[in-house]
Amino acid sequence: MQIIQDRRALHKIPELDRNLPKTLAYLRDALAQLNCRVFTPMEGALCAFFDYGAEKAIAFRSDADALPVQENSRVDFTSQHPGQMHACGHDGHMAILLELARRLNEKETLPHNVLLVFQPAEETTGGAKDLCATGIFKQYNVKAIFGLHLWPGLAKGEIFSRRQEMMSRSCEVKVDIEGKAAHIAKAEEGIDAMAAGVRFYTRAMAMEAALPKQVFRLLKFGKLQSGTVCNVISGHTRLEGSLRAFQDDVFYSLRAGLVSIGKDVERATGCTVNIYMNDGYPAVMNPDELYKKVQQVVSFRELEKPSMITEDFSWYQKHLPGMFFFLGLGDVPALHADDFSFDDAVLIKGADFFEVLAEKYQ
Repeated sequence: MQIIQDRRALHKIPELDRNLPKTLAYLRDALAQLNCRVFTPMEGALCAFFDYGAEKAIAFRSDADALPVQENSRVDFTSQHPGQMHACGHDGHMAILLELARRLNEKETLPHNVLLVFQPAEETTGGAKDLCATGIFKQYNVKAIFGLHLWPGLAKGEIFSRRQEMMSRSCEVKVDIEGKAAHIAKAEEGIDAMAAGVRFYTRAMAMEAALPKQVFRLLKFGKLQSGTVCNVISGHTRLEGSLRAFQDDVFYSLRAGLVSIGKDVERATGCTVNIYMNDGYPAVMNPDELYKKVQQVVSFRELEKPSMITEDFSWYQKHLPGMFFFLGLGDVPALHADDFSFDDAVLIKGADFFEVLAEKYQ
């Protein structure tokens, strides 16, 4: 089956970030056989436009980059690039869009044109944001964009989504606390950065816990380092964690709260507190109106709760209506694991779903 052949061929040639020459060459060769306009809107990206003479278009997106992971899946079509692996299913996403392209090529009419987008840098700097900046969605009068992600732990072959909160906004949180080292026997001559770190951590956890339970959010620290030896007051503490939320007001309120806590800790302890937080990707939020329209033309299952994992598909939703889905893989290794693998026959379900959307969405 061609869709499986595509997935396995792409799996062998994983490439990183925006440097995707073999991947794009494979996609371009496959699309060159079809009646569509193939073009490169920016570095590492490839698009295919199917013109049915309609005024407007809809778009389907696949990410194309891989991860810097040494593969340990033991499949027959393992990565041929040492230290690089399609450990997040992007090879499957591309295969689904190629299959959709072949099916579109057989259709004489549709209620809209179709733009297929193969996007780089989802795992790194967010290629979706840069693709939006190229203006292609305005140029091709795209009224909606759709994407999906292969998802371990969900029923195999089933499509899932949910209205509004789908995947979280995220940012890294790094906190450096500078005190003054001193021998414990002369502790009064030091400024205890470890105690300040504990104070910061306790206050931050209490702030997050005080939010209502119905507000989806996460603030956790996975790393805390302080001090050098057991009999010296710590002169430096480092905390590293992650802040995740869906609504921007919640996200920025928690960020501001961390800054405020840092200032309080400075005043109370005499330490200097420096906090670094990046912007990350926005949250994937499926708009109600689009959700209802899609629900009327194609069936899918309701996801019980949103995912705290991030996805740069959210940048498309900042520029035009967009809806995201999960395609269940069943009980398989986790995304980003070096042994991630799945039954690639499931990809047919993704192509079928997108084909119905392409035909029936108005």
